[in-house]
Amino acid sequence: MSGASRDQVRHARDTAMRDLAERFFDAIATGDIDALRSIYAPDAVVWHNTDRVEQPLEQNLRVLRWVHTHVRDFRYEQQRCQSTETGFIEQHVTRGRAPDGSELAIAACVVATVVDMRIVRIEEYLDSAQISSLPAGPPPVPTSGARP
Repeated sequence: MSGASRDQVRHARDTAMRDLAERFFDAIATGDIDALRSIYAPDAVVWHNTDRVEQPLEQNLRVLRWVHTHVRDFRYEQQRCQSTETGFIEQHVTRGRAPDGSELAIAACVVATVVDMRIVRIEEYLDSAQISSLPAGPPPVPTSGARP
């Protein structure tokens, strides 16, 4: 493959990954669970540095529903996204109002692994001190495979 062809392939991959990331974070911000389900692979897992536990897809979607219901004016700001060989990395500040009315500003870095244009793994790095004002989220999804 020529250098120009390699550059075109890389540019197309970079554009596709940035578009996927934009759709993903837009779906979270708007609470569009159906869109998220179509972006995630069925066996996707989400890992957070704050608890170091791999969260299965259904539990993650339940948490995202909870966030959309309980955090007012939820949004992402200062988004910086970069494609990688295996997906994308996004840094951003998550903002909104906690249920107690306090303003949230949580710096985060999300590392996404993508296979066949579906997210198979998310690793989310948050400053645990910045999320301490949030009350406990929803209880975990039963491991029997039951949907919330």
